[in-house]
Amino acid sequence: MPTCTTCALPVHTQFASPELVAPIVYEDFDPAADPAWRTSGAATLDDYAHWCKHLCGLTCYRMTLGPSAPSLFELRDGALKYGAYTEVDGVIKGLIYAPFAEYARAAHGVDAEVHRHLTVEEIAELLDEGRQVIASVHFEIRRPHRPAPGRGGHLVLLTRRTTDGLLHFHNPSGIDARTRSAELSPAEFEPFFAGRGVSLR
Repeated sequence: MPTCTTCALPVHTQFASPELVAPIVYEDFDPAADPAWRTSGAATLDDYAHWCKHLCGLTCYRMTLGPSAPSLFELRDGALKYGAYTEVDGVIKGLIYAPFAEYARAAHGVDAEVHRHLTVEEIAELLDEGRQVIASVHFEIRRPHRPAPGRGGHLVLLTRRTTDGLLHFHNPSGIDARTRSAELSPAEFEPFFAGRGVSLR
């Protein structure tokens, strides 16, 4: 299991095979062909293939729980009991922040706070206080050299602010090591950021 050398947290992807992230997100590779799907904790291949594209937030949360964290689909099952996801006619919606925060508090004793309105400056303050932040960003934050095509729709885990003011974060759909454990300046991060998230301690 890769570990972030600057924050001591494990680095996970929401897809069972990290080397397949780029084909899945950019080349329409079918997650049902992921040979490592069982490592996700999913009971069946169909369950894995149906859900893996929706579990960025819980992958972030799993990283905060450290190397002894439950499997991704164990966390999914627990979060479902609290209403952190909904599924209607096969359409999955979530992560829904308030019930997720309730789940984190009740199931794992995590101090979780929902931030419906959040600035990049406030993220930095939360990080300086020792909190971690699951933040809503556009998934193309993995290619920050390109103009941001929008804000939100994906979740990343901010772990710390560096001594030179960069925001360090883990991206569950990063396509390589450099984008899975990344650093951006607040100005680079902001165009992708939707202004909301959940902080954890």
